[in-house]
Amino acid sequence: MPRITIIGSGFAALTAVRTLRKQDAQAEITLISPKPEFLYLPGLIWIPSGLRTGADLRIPLENFFQRMGVKHLAGEATGLSADGRTLETSAGTLENDGLIIASGGRFLKKLPGIEQAITPCEGIAAAERIRDRLQEMEGGSIAIGFASNPKEPQAMRGGPMFEFLFGIDQQLRKEGRRDRFQLHFFTPAPKPGNRLGPKAVSGLLREMEKRRIQTHLGQKLKGFSDTQVFMEGGAFDADLILFMPGMTGNPWFDQTPLPRSPGGLIQADAHCRVPGFERVYVAGDSGSFPGPDWMPKQAHMADLQAEAAAKNLLAELQGKPPEKTFRAELICIVDANDRGMLVARTEKRNLVLPASPAFHWMKRGFEWWYLRQYR
Repeated sequence: MPRITIIGSGFAALTAVRTLRKQDAQAEITLISPKPEFLYLPGLIWIPSGLRTGADLRIPLENFFQRMGVKHLAGEATGLSADGRTLETSAGTLENDGLIIASGGRFLKKLPGIEQAITPCEGIAAAERIRDRLQEMEGGSIAIGFASNPKEPQAMRGGPMFEFLFGIDQQLRKEGRRDRFQLHFFTPAPKPGNRLGPKAVSGLLREMEKRRIQTHLGQKLKGFSDTQVFMEGGAFDADLILFMPGMTGNPWFDQTPLPRSPGGLIQADAHCRVPGFERVYVAGDSGSFPGPDWMPKQAHMADLQAEAAAKNLLAELQGKPPEKTFRAELICIVDANDRGMLVARTEKRNLVLPASPAFHWMKRGFEWWYLRQYR
């Protein structure tokens, strides 16, 4: 039976497991990650307001792995042989007949003073820091923004920052404290949310104006201090800074012969296959994929790529050519704790529906539905 190794335990990795097992009941699957758990990162936006706790979003995977017949190895990838068949890890060497890399990416932290900012999508601890800081603050200025990887425009995650922005605004209003705070939104992009589509940009900016959120757009970021954000056009005060930098590849990629994109991610073709390697695939934030410039780094896209990667890997193991591709599709609900704006985009159409409480509950319902398959 074929030996398949999966690196990671996020969206792409777990979708790869489900797809592989659905297609092949006999394959020997080994998954390597630091812990046998799944962190539901989209729910981080609700931690500051108390709608979610860390325990709600940290899903133990032992039962899922047992149902799927997956061996979990606690460790991290550290290197890869030239043919892709030997994976070096902190827990020893793993031989494989097929490999799927879904170990995510890392955030670029090169700006001066970036240690003064909280990067929300780094995990539960970061979201809890935001919650605690908001509880401690009696007033002041809060700055929320994001940037991209200049060498890889797709390698960014701006959507959650709109949600933290609108969610914190709504939280402060609900607590009767909004008049004691100034909220700032900043990004080097002149049209924030442009990857969501032109209609979304207009809607987001209107919402910021309605909520009296000051915007700082289209200026190069220079750095941070513990009390200010520095941009090319000047500085503004910030007692709390939330910042999502652009993304690049994991450090362990540097210890491999894997081909890299200009932005440091693993190069992939339309089938999620790594060029020059047999039976080595990549999915999710680890990869740089062909497609439109708005193709997102989000959970839904990772799921689509992982499904294609798993099916193509099995095809190769059966001596068939990989033919499965994935569609470029963006689907998100920009949530504000009590209502949300629905945005969908494909290469043919772009849909934006105004904020509604129904979409907030739809997002919460999807979370329940998605997580039940891993509980």
